[in-house]
Amino acid sequence: MGSSVIEFHLDQRSGLSPYRQVVRQVRQALRLGLLHEGDQLPTVKEVVAQLAINPNTVLKAYRELEHEGLVAARPGVGTFVTATLADASLTAHGPLRQELRRWLAKAHRAGLDDESIEALFLETLRTAAQQDIA
Repeated sequence: MGSSVIEFHLDQRSGLSPYRQVVRQVRQALRLGLLHEGDQLPTVKEVVAQLAINPNTVLKAYRELEHEGLVAARPGVGTFVTATLADASLTAHGPLRQELRRWLAKAHRAGLDDESIEALFLETLRTAAQQDIA
C-alpha cells in the first residue's frame, strides 16, 4: 500500500452515493493535476479497507472512470490513469489557492467552522451559476 497518489474519503452529508463520491474525487484529482497519466489508483481491496464500503461500489466507480476513458484496468496489476482533465488554467491555481487560503483564514477568524464555510461556498457557487444562466 502507499503506491497510489490518491486517498479517498466519504462524506455522509454530501448527499452523493459512495460510488459517485469516488468517481468525483478521481475526476477532481485529475482536474487539479494531482493525478497524472500512469499513476495507479488504490486497489479495490485498499479502498474497501480504507472506507469500509462494498467492493462492488468501488468496481462500479472504476468501471465508470474506465468508460469515460480516464483510467484503464490491467488485470492482476491494477487500475491506472490514462488521461488527465487538467487544463492550461492550471497555472492560475497557485495564486487562486493563495487567495482562497487568505479568505479561509478570514472566515475562520470570523467564527465560521468548516461546515459553515462549505455551505457558504456551495450556496454562492450555485447562485453564481444560476445568475450566469439568466
